[in-house]
Amino acid sequence: MIKTSKKGIVTAITLAGVLLLNVSGAMAATAEENYKFYCAQCHGLQGRGDGPNALPSMPVSPRDHTSAPEMNKLTDDDIMNAIADGGPATSKSSLMPPFGKTLSKSEIVALKDHLRKLCNCKGKGK
Repeated sequence: MIKTSKKGIVTAITLAGVLLLNVSGAMAATAEENYKFYCAQCHGLQGRGDGPNALPSMPVSPRDHTSAPEMNKLTDDDIMNAIADGGPATSKSSLMPPFGKTLSKSEIVALKDHLRKLCNCKGKGK
């Protein structure tokens, strides 16, 4: 028979609580962090479409998110749909994957806002 002490039980409960707080209290990634993690491989860290995976052999060049003339052609919904549903769903490059199941709706909105900061533009219809 295993003998447990009150001190051992309290220690175990305290440790479990601390672990749960660390998991549930984890800070969500910022839009900039999400951009760097999910988008920069093709669009580049600064959003210029010059990421390490943006090769001349690609059938379509990644969009330059810093280009106000190009980004102003898009509505906020256009941007959010491209992020959530990927390139093919928006008649764009099949190389852009959908992130709708990876990112939450609020993260997608925040990422759209980050793109608007990169281009310093409001977009079509605004």
